[in-house]
Amino acid sequence: MHDIRAIRDNPDAFDAALARRGDAPMAAQVLALDAARRERIAASEAAQAEQNKASKAVGAAKAKGDDAEFERLRTLVSEKKAEVAAMQAEAKDLDAKLIDMLARIANAPAENVPDGADENDNVEVNRWGTPRDFEFSPKEHFEIAGVASAMDFEMGAKISGSRFVVLKGAVARIHRALAQFMIDTHVDENGLVEVNPPVLVRDEAMYGTDKLPKFGEDSYQTTNDWWLVPTSEVPLTYSVAGEILDAADLPIRLTAHTLCFRSEAGSAGKDTSGMLRQHQFEKVEMVSITHPGESDAEQKRMLRCAEDLLERLGVPYRTVILCTGDMGFGARRTYDIEAWLPGQNAYREISSVSTTGDFQARRMNARFRPDGGGKPEFVHTLNGSGLAVGRCLIAVLENGQQADGSVTLPEVLAPYLGGKLTLTSDGVLS
Repeated sequence: MHDIRAIRDNPDAFDAALARRGDAPMAAQVLALDAARRERIAASEAAQAEQNKASKAVGAAKAKGDDAEFERLRTLVSEKKAEVAAMQAEAKDLDAKLIDMLARIANAPAENVPDGADENDNVEVNRWGTPRDFEFSPKEHFEIAGVASAMDFEMGAKISGSRFVVLKGAVARIHRALAQFMIDTHVDENGLVEVNPPVLVRDEAMYGTDKLPKFGEDSYQTTNDWWLVPTSEVPLTYSVAGEILDAADLPIRLTAHTLCFRSEAGSAGKDTSGMLRQHQFEKVEMVSITHPGESDAEQKRMLRCAEDLLERLGVPYRTVILCTGDMGFGARRTYDIEAWLPGQNAYREISSVSTTGDFQARRMNARFRPDGGGKPEFVHTLNGSGLAVGRCLIAVLENGQQADGSVTLPEVLAPYLGGKLTLTSDGVLS
Protein backbone atom coordinates (compact mmCIF):
# COMPACT_ATOMS: atom_id res chain seq x y z
CA MET A 1 0.00 0.00 0.00
CA HIS A 2 1.27 3.45 -0.87
CA ASP A 3 1.47 6.35 1.59
CA ILE A 4 -1.15 8.89 0.50
CA ARG A 5 0.82 11.68 2.15
CA ALA A 6 3.84 10.91 -0.02
CA ILE A 7 1.65 11.08 -3.13
CA ARG A 8 0.24 14.44 -2.02
CA ASP A 9 3.76 15.78 -1.37
CA ASN A 10 5.28 14.59 -4.65
CA PRO A 11 2.79 13.31 -7.22
CA ASP A 12 5.35 13.58 -10.03
CA ALA A 13 7.72 11.19 -8.25
CA PHE A 14 4.84 8.74 -7.74
CA ASP A 15 3.95 8.76 -11.43
CA ALA A 16 7.63 8.48 -12.37
CA ALA A 17 7.92 5.31 -10.27
CA LEU A 18 4.88 3.83 -12.01
CA ALA A 19 6.31 4.76 -15.40
CA ARG A 20 9.46 2.75 -14.61
CA ARG A 21 7.20 -0.31 -14.32
CA GLY A 22 5.46 0.54 -17.57
CA ASP A 23 2.27 1.57 -15.74
CA ALA A 24 0.09 4.58 -16.52
CA PRO A 25 0.20 7.67 -14.26
CA MET A 26 -2.22 7.46 -11.32
CA ALA A 27 -1.44 10.46 -9.12
CA ALA A 28 -4.18 12.69 -10.55
CA GLN A 29 -6.88 10.02 -10.04
CA VAL A 30 -5.65 9.19 -6.54
CA LEU A 31 -5.46 12.84 -5.47
CA ALA A 32 -8.89 13.68 -6.93
CA LEU A 33 -10.47 10.87 -4.92
CA ASP A 34 -8.47 11.89 -1.86
CA ALA A 35 -9.58 15.53 -2.22
CA ALA A 36 -13.25 14.52 -2.52
CA ARG A 37 -12.92 12.32 0.56
CA ARG A 38 -11.26 15.08 2.59
CA GLU A 39 -13.88 17.61 1.46
CA ARG A 40 -16.69 15.33 2.68
CA ILE A 41 -14.91 14.81 5.98
CA ALA A 42 -14.46 18.56 6.46
CA ALA A 43 -18.09 19.25 5.50
CA SER A 44 -19.37 16.60 7.91
CA GLU A 45 -17.26 18.06 10.71
CA ALA A 46 -18.65 21.56 10.00
CA ALA A 47 -22.21 20.20 9.99
CA GLN A 48 -21.48 18.31 13.21
CA ALA A 49 -20.35 21.56 14.83
CA GLU A 50 -23.57 23.28 13.73
CA GLN A 51 -25.59 20.36 15.09
CA ASN A 52 -23.84 20.58 18.44
CA LYS A 53 -24.38 24.34 18.60
CA ALA A 54 -28.07 23.96 17.79
CA SER A 55 -28.44 21.17 20.37
CA LYS A 56 -27.16 23.48 23.10
CA ALA A 57 -29.52 26.24 21.95
CA VAL A 58 -32.51 23.86 22.16
CA GLY A 59 -32.11 23.61 25.91
CA ALA A 60 -31.82 27.35 26.31
CA ALA A 61 -34.98 27.97 24.23
CA LYS A 62 -36.91 25.44 26.28
CA ALA A 63 -35.77 27.05 29.53
CA LYS A 64 -37.01 30.44 28.28
CA GLY A 65 -40.33 28.95 27.26
CA ASP A 66 -39.84 30.07 23.66
CA ASP A 67 -41.83 27.30 22.01
CA ALA A 68 -41.41 28.60 18.44
CA GLU A 69 -37.64 28.86 18.75
CA PHE A 70 -37.54 25.49 20.51
CA GLU A 71 -39.32 23.77 17.58
CA ARG A 72 -37.19 25.57 14.98
CA LEU A 73 -33.97 24.51 16.67
CA ARG A 74 -35.17 20.95 17.21
CA THR A 75 -35.96 20.69 13.50
CA LEU A 76 -32.53 22.15 12.68
CA VAL A 77 -30.82 19.56 14.92
CA SER A 78 -32.71 16.77 13.16
CA GLU A 79 -31.77 18.12 9.74
CA LYS A 80 -28.11 18.52 10.69
CA LYS A 81 -28.03 15.02 12.14
CA ALA A 82 -29.28 13.59 8.85
CA GLU A 83 -26.85 15.80 6.92
CA VAL A 84 -23.90 14.63 9.04
CA ALA A 85 -24.87 10.98 8.62
CA ALA A 86 -25.13 11.38 4.84
CA MET A 87 -21.77 13.15 4.60
CA GLN A 88 -20.07 10.57 6.81
CA ALA A 89 -21.47 7.78 4.66
CA GLU A 90 -20.17 9.54 1.53
CA ALA A 91 -16.76 10.02 3.15
CA LYS A 92 -16.65 6.36 4.17
CA ASP A 93 -17.53 5.27 0.65
CA LEU A 94 -14.87 7.54 -0.86
CA ASP A 95 -12.34 6.27 1.67
CA ALA A 96 -13.07 2.66 0.67
CA LYS A 97 -12.67 3.57 -3.01
CA LEU A 98 -9.37 5.31 -2.29
CA ILE A 99 -8.02 2.32 -0.35
CA ASP A 100 -9.11 -0.03 -3.13
CA MET A 101 -7.43 2.14 -5.74
CA LEU A 102 -4.18 2.29 -3.77
CA ALA A 103 -4.32 -1.47 -3.13
CA ARG A 104 -4.22 -2.14 -6.88
CA ILE A 105 -1.16 -0.01 -7.60
CA ALA A 106 2.19 -1.84 -7.69
CA ASN A 107 5.02 -1.02 -5.33
CA ALA A 108 7.58 1.59 -6.35
CA PRO A 109 10.89 0.05 -7.50
CA ALA A 110 14.09 0.81 -5.60
CA GLU A 111 16.52 3.22 -7.25
CA ASN A 112 19.08 0.51 -8.09
CA VAL A 113 16.55 -1.72 -9.89
CA PRO A 114 17.39 -1.73 -13.62
CA ASP A 115 14.77 -0.38 -15.97
CA GLY A 116 13.42 -2.85 -18.50
CA ALA A 117 10.38 -4.42 -20.11
CA ASP A 118 10.68 -8.13 -19.34
CA GLU A 119 12.98 -11.00 -18.28
CA ASN A 120 15.31 -10.23 -21.17
CA ASP A 121 16.30 -7.01 -19.40
CA ASN A 122 17.22 -8.66 -16.09
CA VAL A 123 20.85 -8.17 -15.07
CA GLU A 124 23.12 -11.00 -13.94
CA VAL A 125 24.95 -10.16 -10.70
CA ASN A 126 26.50 -13.49 -9.73
CA ARG A 127 27.30 -16.89 -11.19
CA TRP A 128 28.52 -20.00 -9.39
CA GLY A 129 29.67 -23.38 -10.67
CA THR A 130 30.41 -24.66 -14.13
CA PRO A 131 27.76 -26.71 -15.91
CA ARG A 132 28.90 -30.29 -16.25
CA ASP A 133 30.23 -31.47 -19.60
CA PHE A 134 28.15 -34.58 -20.27
CA GLU A 135 29.50 -37.42 -22.42
CA PHE A 136 25.93 -38.11 -23.46
CA SER A 137 22.85 -36.06 -24.22
CA PRO A 138 21.39 -35.19 -20.79
CA LYS A 139 17.73 -35.92 -20.28
CA GLU A 140 15.03 -33.90 -18.58
CA HIS A 141 14.19 -35.08 -15.08
CA PHE A 142 11.09 -37.09 -16.03
CA GLU A 143 13.00 -38.94 -18.78
CA ILE A 144 15.78 -40.31 -16.56
CA ALA A 145 15.39 -44.09 -16.20
CA GLY A 146 15.74 -44.15 -12.42
CA VAL A 147 13.17 -41.38 -12.06
CA ALA A 148 10.50 -42.12 -14.65
CA SER A 149 8.67 -44.91 -12.82
CA ALA A 150 8.56 -42.95 -9.53
CA MET A 151 7.33 -39.63 -10.99
CA ASP A 152 3.80 -40.55 -12.00
CA PHE A 153 1.98 -37.84 -13.95
CA GLU A 154 -0.74 -40.18 -15.17
CA MET A 155 -1.72 -41.05 -11.61
CA GLY A 156 -1.64 -37.35 -10.69
CA ALA A 157 -3.98 -36.56 -13.58
CA LYS A 158 -6.24 -39.47 -12.63
CA ILE A 159 -6.55 -38.20 -9.06
CA SER A 160 -6.56 -34.43 -9.59
CA GLY A 161 -6.16 -33.43 -13.24
CA SER A 162 -3.35 -31.79 -15.18
CA ARG A 163 -0.33 -30.20 -13.52
CA PHE A 164 -0.29 -32.68 -10.62
CA VAL A 165 2.23 -35.43 -9.97
CA VAL A 166 2.54 -38.39 -7.61
CA LEU A 167 6.08 -39.02 -6.34
CA LYS A 168 6.79 -42.54 -5.15
CA GLY A 169 9.54 -44.60 -3.58
CA ALA A 170 13.08 -43.29 -3.67
CA VAL A 171 12.19 -40.09 -5.56
CA ALA A 172 9.62 -39.17 -2.89
CA ARG A 173 12.30 -39.78 -0.24
CA ILE A 174 14.84 -37.59 -2.05
CA HIS A 175 12.21 -34.85 -2.30
CA ARG A 176 11.60 -35.10 1.46
CA ALA A 177 15.34 -35.18 2.16
CA LEU A 178 15.86 -31.93 0.25
CA ALA A 179 13.20 -30.16 2.31
CA GLN A 180 14.70 -31.45 5.57
CA PHE A 181 18.18 -30.38 4.49
CA MET A 182 16.92 -26.87 3.71
CA ILE A 183 15.00 -26.45 6.95
CA ASP A 184 17.82 -27.83 9.10
CA THR A 185 20.34 -25.50 7.46
CA HIS A 186 18.14 -22.45 7.94
CA VAL A 187 17.44 -23.28 11.59
CA ASP A 188 20.82 -24.62 12.69
CA GLU A 189 23.10 -22.30 10.74
CA ASN A 190 21.14 -19.33 9.40
CA GLY A 191 19.34 -18.35 12.59
CA LEU A 192 15.77 -18.68 11.32
CA VAL A 193 12.93 -19.87 13.54
CA GLU A 194 11.01 -22.83 12.15
CA VAL A 195 7.24 -22.38 11.94
CA ASN A 196 4.51 -24.82 10.96
CA PRO A 197 1.74 -22.42 9.87
CA PRO A 198 -1.77 -23.04 8.50
CA VAL A 199 -2.04 -23.30 4.73
CA LEU A 200 -5.65 -22.09 4.83
CA VAL A 201 -5.83 -18.35 5.46
CA ARG A 202 -8.42 -15.59 5.65
CA ASP A 203 -8.99 -12.75 3.19
CA GLU A 204 -7.17 -10.37 5.52
CA ALA A 205 -3.95 -12.39 5.33
CA MET A 206 -4.02 -12.51 1.54
CA TYR A 207 -4.82 -8.79 1.35
CA GLY A 208 -2.14 -7.84 3.88
CA THR A 209 0.53 -9.63 1.84
CA ASP A 210 -0.63 -7.99 -1.44
CA LYS A 211 -2.18 -11.15 -2.97
CA LEU A 212 -5.64 -9.52 -2.95
CA PRO A 213 -7.53 -7.85 -4.47
CA LYS A 214 -5.60 -7.87 -7.74
CA PHE A 215 -4.42 -11.48 -7.96
CA GLY A 216 -7.28 -13.56 -6.60
CA GLU A 217 -7.46 -15.57 -9.83
CA ASP A 218 -3.91 -16.82 -9.25
CA SER A 219 -4.90 -18.60 -6.04
CA TYR A 220 -7.43 -21.18 -4.92
CA GLN A 221 -10.35 -20.34 -2.61
CA THR A 222 -12.41 -22.90 -0.73
CA THR A 223 -16.21 -22.93 -0.74
CA ASN A 224 -16.21 -21.53 2.79
CA ASP A 225 -13.94 -18.65 1.76
CA TRP A 226 -10.55 -19.68 3.06
CA TRP A 227 -7.62 -19.32 0.66
CA LEU A 228 -5.02 -22.01 0.00
CA VAL A 229 -1.68 -20.27 0.40
CA PRO A 230 0.34 -19.58 -2.77
CA THR A 231 3.39 -19.61 -0.48
CA SER A 232 3.96 -19.59 3.29
CA GLU A 233 5.07 -15.98 2.87
CA VAL A 234 1.39 -15.22 3.52
CA PRO A 235 0.95 -16.71 7.03
CA LEU A 236 4.53 -15.99 8.12
CA THR A 237 4.40 -12.30 7.16
CA TYR A 238 0.84 -11.79 8.37
CA SER A 239 1.80 -13.16 11.80
CA VAL A 240 2.86 -9.60 12.76
CA ALA A 241 -0.27 -7.89 11.38
CA GLY A 242 -1.68 -5.27 13.73
CA GLU A 243 1.32 -5.54 16.05
CA ILE A 244 3.54 -2.82 17.48
CA LEU A 245 6.87 -4.57 17.96
CA ASP A 246 9.84 -3.44 20.01
CA ALA A 247 12.80 -2.34 17.90
CA ALA A 248 15.01 -4.59 20.04
CA ASP A 249 13.06 -7.63 18.79
CA LEU A 250 13.92 -6.93 15.15
CA PRO A 251 14.79 -8.61 12.90
CA ILE A 252 12.33 -11.49 13.15
CA ARG A 253 13.53 -14.33 10.89
CA LEU A 254 11.14 -17.18 10.10
CA THR A 255 11.15 -20.26 7.90
CA ALA A 256 8.54 -22.86 7.00
CA HIS A 257 8.20 -25.92 4.78
CA THR A 258 4.65 -26.09 3.45
CA LEU A 259 2.47 -27.12 0.62
CA CYS A 260 1.77 -24.25 -1.78
CA PHE A 261 -1.04 -23.87 -4.29
CA ARG A 262 -1.24 -21.77 -7.45
CA SER A 263 -3.81 -21.84 -10.21
CA GLU A 264 -1.15 -20.80 -12.75
CA ALA A 265 -3.72 -18.54 -14.40
CA GLY A 266 -2.35 -17.25 -17.67
CA SER A 267 0.33 -19.95 -17.92
CA ALA A 268 -1.46 -22.20 -20.42
CA GLY A 269 1.05 -24.04 -22.57
CA LYS A 270 4.04 -23.14 -20.35
CA ASP A 271 6.19 -25.95 -18.93
CA THR A 272 3.51 -28.58 -19.41
CA SER A 273 6.06 -31.42 -19.40
CA GLY A 274 7.47 -32.60 -16.08
CA MET A 275 6.97 -31.05 -12.66
CA LEU A 276 8.47 -27.60 -13.20
CA ARG A 277 5.10 -25.82 -13.03
CA GLN A 278 2.50 -27.51 -10.83
CA HIS A 279 -0.74 -26.46 -9.14
CA GLN A 280 0.44 -28.03 -5.87
CA PHE A 281 4.07 -27.95 -4.80
CA GLU A 282 6.28 -27.64 -1.73
CA LYS A 283 8.55 -24.80 -0.80
CA VAL A 284 10.79 -23.82 2.06
CA GLU A 285 10.14 -20.12 2.62
CA MET A 286 12.17 -17.46 4.41
CA VAL A 287 10.52 -14.34 5.83
CA SER A 288 12.18 -11.45 7.65
CA ILE A 289 10.54 -8.56 9.52
CA THR A 290 13.08 -5.80 9.89
CA HIS A 291 13.88 -2.24 10.86
CA PRO A 292 13.71 -0.03 7.73
CA GLY A 293 17.38 0.81 8.02
CA GLU A 294 18.36 -2.86 7.95
CA SER A 295 16.16 -4.23 5.17
CA ASP A 296 18.66 -3.82 2.31
CA ALA A 297 21.34 -5.72 4.23
CA GLU A 298 18.77 -8.34 5.23
CA GLN A 299 17.86 -8.97 1.61
CA LYS A 300 21.51 -9.67 0.79
CA ARG A 301 21.71 -12.00 3.78
CA MET A 302 18.63 -13.93 2.69
CA LEU A 303 19.98 -14.16 -0.85
CA ARG A 304 23.20 -15.74 0.43
CA CYS A 305 21.20 -18.23 2.52
CA ALA A 306 19.46 -19.44 -0.63
CA GLU A 307 22.57 -19.41 -2.82
CA ASP A 308 24.51 -21.38 -0.22
CA LEU A 309 22.01 -24.23 -0.36
CA LEU A 310 22.61 -24.69 -4.08
CA GLU A 311 26.36 -24.54 -3.59
CA ARG A 312 26.18 -27.29 -0.98
CA LEU A 313 24.09 -29.36 -3.38
CA GLY A 314 26.60 -28.74 -6.15
CA VAL A 315 24.05 -27.20 -8.49
CA PRO A 316 25.42 -24.46 -10.78
CA TYR A 317 23.35 -21.29 -10.71
CA ARG A 318 23.24 -17.66 -11.66
CA THR A 319 21.68 -14.76 -9.77
CA VAL A 320 19.91 -11.91 -11.54
CA ILE A 321 18.34 -8.69 -10.34
CA LEU A 322 14.93 -8.33 -11.92
CA CYS A 323 14.24 -5.27 -14.04
CA THR A 324 11.25 -3.03 -13.37
CA GLY A 325 9.11 -4.78 -15.98
CA ASP A 326 9.67 -8.27 -14.56
CA MET A 327 9.28 -7.59 -10.83
CA GLY A 328 6.32 -8.86 -8.86
CA PHE A 329 3.50 -6.53 -7.85
CA GLY A 330 4.53 -6.07 -4.21
CA ALA A 331 8.29 -6.11 -4.64
CA ARG A 332 10.55 -3.12 -4.28
CA ARG A 333 13.54 -5.13 -5.48
CA THR A 334 13.88 -8.82 -6.36
CA TYR A 335 16.79 -11.15 -6.98
CA ASP A 336 16.09 -14.43 -8.77
CA ILE A 337 18.36 -17.43 -8.43
CA GLU A 338 18.28 -19.63 -11.52
CA ALA A 339 19.54 -23.21 -11.29
CA TRP A 340 21.21 -24.89 -14.25
CA LEU A 341 19.02 -27.63 -15.74
CA PRO A 342 21.09 -29.64 -18.23
CA GLY A 343 18.01 -31.41 -19.58
CA GLN A 344 16.70 -28.06 -20.78
CA ASN A 345 20.16 -26.60 -21.41
CA ALA A 346 18.99 -23.52 -19.53
CA TYR A 347 18.98 -21.71 -16.21
CA ARG A 348 15.54 -21.78 -14.56
CA GLU A 349 14.26 -19.89 -11.52
CA ILE A 350 14.50 -21.79 -8.25
CA SER A 351 14.26 -18.89 -5.79
CA SER A 352 13.09 -15.28 -5.64
CA VAL A 353 14.26 -13.06 -2.78
CA SER A 354 12.30 -9.81 -2.49
CA THR A 355 12.05 -6.79 -0.26
CA THR A 356 8.70 -5.01 -0.17
CA GLY A 357 9.82 -2.10 2.00
CA ASP A 358 6.81 -0.93 4.02
CA PHE A 359 4.36 -1.83 1.22
CA GLN A 360 2.93 -4.90 2.99
CA ALA A 361 3.34 -3.42 6.47
CA ARG A 362 1.01 -0.53 5.61
CA ARG A 363 -1.62 -2.94 4.34
CA MET A 364 -1.55 -5.00 7.53
CA ASN A 365 -0.60 -2.19 9.97
CA ALA A 366 2.60 -3.82 11.27
CA ARG A 367 4.76 -1.34 13.17
CA PHE A 368 7.58 -1.06 15.70
CA ARG A 369 8.51 1.33 18.52
CA PRO A 370 11.78 3.13 17.77
CA ASP A 371 14.54 2.95 20.37
CA GLY A 372 14.23 5.92 22.69
CA GLY A 373 10.52 6.35 22.08
CA GLY A 374 8.64 8.26 19.46
CA LYS A 375 5.77 7.50 17.12
CA PRO A 376 5.55 3.86 15.93
CA GLU A 377 6.91 3.29 12.42
CA PHE A 378 6.12 0.67 9.81
CA VAL A 379 8.42 -2.34 9.66
CA HIS A 380 9.90 -3.63 6.41
CA THR A 381 9.04 -7.13 5.22
CA LEU A 382 11.10 -9.48 3.05
CA ASN A 383 10.47 -12.93 1.64
CA GLY A 384 12.44 -15.50 -0.30
CA SER A 385 12.39 -19.12 -1.42
CA GLY A 386 14.91 -21.18 0.37
CA LEU A 387 14.26 -23.19 -1.84
CA ALA A 388 11.43 -24.43 -4.05
CA VAL A 389 11.65 -28.14 -3.18
CA GLY A 390 10.28 -29.61 -6.40
CA ARG A 391 12.46 -27.46 -8.62
CA CYS A 392 15.45 -28.30 -6.46
CA LEU A 393 14.63 -31.98 -6.94
CA ILE A 394 14.63 -31.43 -10.71
CA ALA A 395 18.02 -29.68 -10.53
CA VAL A 396 19.61 -32.40 -8.38
CA LEU A 397 18.30 -35.21 -10.58
CA GLU A 398 19.29 -33.62 -13.88
CA ASN A 399 22.75 -32.51 -12.75
CA GLY A 400 23.50 -35.87 -11.15
CA GLN A 401 22.25 -38.13 -13.96
CA GLN A 402 24.52 -40.77 -15.42
CA ALA A 403 24.65 -42.44 -18.83
CA ASP A 404 23.11 -45.67 -17.47
CA GLY A 405 20.00 -43.88 -16.15
CA SER A 406 21.15 -43.74 -12.55
CA VAL A 407 21.62 -40.53 -10.54
CA THR A 408 24.49 -39.60 -8.23
CA LEU A 409 23.11 -37.57 -5.31
CA PRO A 410 24.83 -34.76 -3.33
CA GLU A 411 26.88 -35.70 -0.26
CA VAL A 412 24.93 -33.30 1.96
CA LEU A 413 21.84 -35.51 1.61
CA ALA A 414 23.58 -38.58 3.05
CA PRO A 415 22.26 -38.06 6.62
CA TYR A 416 18.70 -37.94 5.25
CA LEU A 417 19.00 -40.94 2.93
CA GLY A 418 20.62 -43.45 5.23
CA GLY A 419 23.97 -42.81 3.58
CA LYS A 420 22.69 -43.98 0.19
CA LEU A 421 23.69 -41.56 -2.54
CA THR A 422 22.89 -43.42 -5.74
CA LEU A 423 19.47 -43.64 -7.34
CA THR A 424 19.83 -46.69 -9.56
CA SER A 425 18.34 -46.99 -13.02
CA ASP A 426 15.74 -49.26 -11.40
CA GLY A 427 14.66 -46.41 -9.10
CA VAL A 428 16.22 -47.80 -5.91
CA LEU A 429 18.51 -46.02 -3.44
CA SER A 430 21.83 -47.73 -2.92
